Amino acid sequence: MLVPAALPPPGSPERWPWLQRLRRQDNPDCGVWIEALERGQLEPAVDLLTVLAGRLDGAGSDRLLAWWLATAGDPDLLPLIGRVRTPRSAALLRQAVNERTAPEQRLPLLPLLGHQRDPIDYPLLARLSLEAGPLPLRRAALEGLALGLSAWPLAALRRQLLSLAGDLQPQLASQAVDLLARLPRGRWALFPLTRRPLDPLVGQRLRRRWAALPPSPLLLIVHGRAGGVIPGELQNLASELERLRGRPVRIQALTAQAPPSPASFGTPAGSADLQPWLTLVPLFLLPGSHVRIDVPAIATAWRAHGPVRRLPFLGAWPSWQRALAAELAAMVQVQDGSADSGPEAPLLLHHPLEDGLGARYLVHLQSVTQARCLPTPYTAADLQEIKLAIHPGALPLALAANRLTESLPEQLGMPLVERPRFRQLLVRELEALP
Repeated sequence: MLVPAALPPPGSPERWPWLQRLRRQDNPDCGVWIEALERGQLEPAVDLLTVLAGRLDGAGSDRLLAWWLATAGDPDLLPLIGRVRTPRSAALLRQAVNERTAPEQRLPLLPLLGHQRDPIDYPLLARLSLEAGPLPLRRAALEGLALGLSAWPLAALRRQLLSLAGDLQPQLASQAVDLLARLPRGRWALFPLTRRPLDPLVGQRLRRRWAALPPSPLLLIVHGRAGGVIPGELQNLASELERLRGRPVRIQALTAQAPPSPASFGTPAGSADLQPWLTLVPLFLLPGSHVRIDVPAIATAWRAHGPVRRLPFLGAWPSWQRALAAELAAMVQVQDGSADSGPEAPLLLHHPLEDGLGARYLVHLQSVTQARCLPTPYTAADLQEIKLAIHPGALPLALAANRLTESLPEQLGMPLVERPRFRQLLVRELEALP
């Protein structure tokens, strides 16, 4: 058995072959080596710790880290010592960071603290990377965030990195751009920066990262009108998105006899160059049979040509529901105090749905929007029948023009996609899709 006392001294030609034998030894007793370090019988040289760290289990790594922290060892050795992720190592590093307030003492600890990937450490690392302080300390905290990237709360991390991307220190801002690109839906995470003034060097980094995340083609699934006619406002939306994304955007109408051809997307059928090959966007506002039956069948058919990402139906998007609430609130505010205003909540007029999922969705929508959902057949052209006169506002749950909006144009106004709030939301969200 190889023992610490037999280790050749630094500089000896026999030392490295001896350490290689230690590295290849079956089940070495690492405890005796750590004990020799603790007693000062061995010099904590890089070559020894490189070999020893690769053979340690969790308990041994914890013990070695505790020794280093107790002796305030060489900072260059710390990355070799704190490799193993254990609750004990995380607690030791956390305690040391809190106790050592001098920046130079914290610098080597912060990356390893992030390497432990314990979500409890995110607030500290985020704060130190953002707040005014020595640049090396902020960079060390950001390196810790980078090493534990997948462990942090995603929404908070995205907000923090977006803020950091506008920092006065281009080095920090550029690294924040890199980390945003590594997040899930990296293109969506980077999108807000494309509308902001940035430092020129950071802007160059953003353009490179943005170009490295090309979006997939979009297929907008809509109901359509008789004979497969697609309303002009939806065609205009598709054209604008195609211009903004630089990738094909097509529309498939349920009432049409045939879908767009795969060749119209400019990507050969079966190509795996883009993952996914296509993104399906169901532009339906209610979870009716089209969403539950037709859309899954359409997705299955398109998967014959390559990987497909299918988004939830539009009415399920929290951002869309918030937009409905804001639109209704604005309508009520405009009419507030008028002689026609009544005490009842505003109305959301929708196509009748079956009980079950549809009924549960409507209850949720009423809770979010503070409106009353009223099933309205498309033949309801009589104002008394839908009781519009006694309500402060009514909004049709119709994305594009249909029989309901055409039968009551003065009372209901424009369909949703023609209203600025909803059109801007669609363009913003769909432009940013991966």
